[in-house]
Amino acid sequence: MSDEKTAGEKETGMPGEIAGSTPAGSRVTPPAGTGEAPPEGPGKKKRPRVVYIIAAVLVLAGAGVLAFFTIPSFHVLLHIHPGDNAATAVHGVSAKYTCGMHPFIISDKPGNCPICGMTLTRIEGSTAPGAATASSSATAAKPSGGARKILFYRNPMNLNVTSKSPAKDEMGMDYVPVYEDEVNGSGAGVNLPEGYATVQVGAERIRLAGIQSAPATRETISPPVRAAGVVVPDESRVRRVQAKIDGWVEKLHSNFTGQLVTKGQPLLEIYSPELVATQREYLLARAGVERMKESPYEDARQMSSGLAEAARTRLKLFDVPESVIEELERTGKVQRTVTLNAPASGYVSGKEVFEGTRVSPGMDLLTVTDLSRVWIEADLYEYEAQSVRVGQTATLETVADPGAKLKGRVSFIYPTFSPETRTLKVRFEFPNPGLRLKPQMYVNVALDLHGVTGVVIPDSALIETGVRQIVFVDAGDGSFEPREVKVGVRGDSKAQILSGVKAGENVAVRANFLLDSESKLRAALTKMTGGASAPSQPRPQGQGDNTGRGDGK
Repeated sequence: MSDEKTAGEKETGMPGEIAGSTPAGSRVTPPAGTGEAPPEGPGKKKRPRVVYIIAAVLVLAGAGVLAFFTIPSFHVLLHIHPGDNAATAVHGVSAKYTCGMHPFIISDKPGNCPICGMTLTRIEGSTAPGAATASSSATAAKPSGGARKILFYRNPMNLNVTSKSPAKDEMGMDYVPVYEDEVNGSGAGVNLPEGYATVQVGAERIRLAGIQSAPATRETISPPVRAAGVVVPDESRVRRVQAKIDGWVEKLHSNFTGQLVTKGQPLLEIYSPELVATQREYLLARAGVERMKESPYEDARQMSSGLAEAARTRLKLFDVPESVIEELERTGKVQRTVTLNAPASGYVSGKEVFEGTRVSPGMDLLTVTDLSRVWIEADLYEYEAQSVRVGQTATLETVADPGAKLKGRVSFIYPTFSPETRTLKVRFEFPNPGLRLKPQMYVNVALDLHGVTGVVIPDSALIETGVRQIVFVDAGDGSFEPREVKVGVRGDSKAQILSGVKAGENVAVRANFLLDSESKLRAALTKMTGGASAPSQPRPQGQGDNTGRGDGK
């Protein structure tokens, strides 16, 4: 009895159960005074709860759909016309409210979102009561004043459906006006680049986006050519001291590399048996000339004179200095060694011998380099080399001496390109006062080219697309026209315009990448919707197709 009582208490406490209800055909009268209920059949406890839940869900879903399609205060804003804001997208209302999670939900009264139930928030800057909207008239205000002509109205859900007058689609959404300046562009008569369209920007949007313009002027511009070069000795000022006879180095007057020598200064002394024999031959020939002066035979006198002159010439060919030959003639004594002098002033840049070294004809003994003038060899790119000519002046700067600037000239342009670097080597010639320029030093060379006069704009106005250059010309009233231009010389953050822009026109120099994106987007939309005019047979209101409804029809 106690177990049955406990079960009865549990059954009466279950939600959704009707007191005293029993299955059909199994009604049992409880004993008097017990208060117990007869047991029910299996599955009867949970069925009422499921039925109530399903009914509640259906009621809520029906209410939401009814509110979404019947209450005129909710609209779906899927397209905002350029230049308009969210507050003016809904026509004939004063204050607008939207859902933070679903911004396409717009209402003219406060309330909750029909999708997520969040409280709607007021849109800042919504229109004042009684304000007329753009879609309710045939004209609209331009961003900077004036009137904009409306060509037709387009279904925001199906761009192929249009109307000549303001209309609404099946979902209650307003048709979007299409303006003449958006289709044709304000630059009538101007051939717009393919894939671009004229952009209309209001004064406030220009300020917020930071768009700035600068005039195209006619001035002279010089293309700068700068290159890094290497200092090398002037090859025409390098002298090599070589031996022309066999012998031995008896004494070196220049004992180390880098020593400064002057022209005619003794460099080394060489002992050569051949030189000693030649000196004796010359002395004997001179003695024969003296003896034959009294001879009555003219041929004998000429022969003796020829032998003496041949011996003297042989000494000179062996690079015996003239002073040594004169000393030999004056004293009549043969010198054991012969001194070789410096052929030019400069620095000893090469030393191949030491005292006691045996030398042979053709052997390099010393190298003397004159560094009073040097060469600069620099590599120029192909487009830079086309402007370089022999004789043009150049300016040189060094890292070692930043304040010093030397003036030189282009002395030679090599006839071949380097296959590794694809550059052309150019040789410059510069003076070297005080030996400021050392061989193998890196320097910076700038060429002074002839200036070119033409229409010049700031380099920042150019938009490089890879195959062409585009600029946006300020046509006034917030209108910017894209134009394809041909660029000539560039330099000093400026560019010469060969065609596309005239002097006096203003071009966008800052935030022009925003204009580029907007222009491409408008051009794509215009191409997608069929170009410059509305369809010839626009469909009336309420007879559009079902594109965008989501029912698949």
